[in-house]
Amino acid sequence: MSAIIVNKREEVAFSGRRIRHYSRLSFDEVLARLHARVGEATPDKVVGLTGTREEFEQKIQRYLGDSGFMLFSQIDHGRWIEKYGIKRRLLRWIFGNPLIAITMLRHDYTAGLFVPIELLLAESDDGASCNVTYVVPSSLIVVDANPQLLAAAQALDAKAEALVASAVAA
Repeated sequence: MSAIIVNKREEVAFSGRRIRHYSRLSFDEVLARLHARVGEATPDKVVGLTGTREEFEQKIQRYLGDSGFMLFSQIDHGRWIEKYGIKRRLLRWIFGNPLIAITMLRHDYTAGLFVPIELLLAESDDGASCNVTYVVPSSLIVVDANPQLLAAAQALDAKAEALVASAVAA
């Protein structure tokens, strides 16, 4: 039987890599492109799915867009920051896919801190264009040598980059 450790604190330093894609397209055009490629489901709907593992996986497929992702939540920062004199459309998305998440969680449960992933869609100062910012998932998820986790997280990196690049391309 292993000893139970209580009141221990561990700190692990890591550094994330932020990617920003600038687009000549408008905020609305990029948002429409993102919506066209991403399905939608609430976290409660996903965790509440019943059945076997195979049935769960089949049900998840119904919520995925062609990007392989579903939108879990959208936070419209632009609606409240205007109260502080900031006039900018600013939308945060929390999105992912539990079938991708499990490829990482099985190797390190702390990957759950960073899946699902996030992006931030921001309108430019002139309102004519926009940018999309996200943090490379593997730069947050993999903090120790773990080749299996790294491979799974890098696959997620590629999917996130493909989604964002397709949405901002003019």
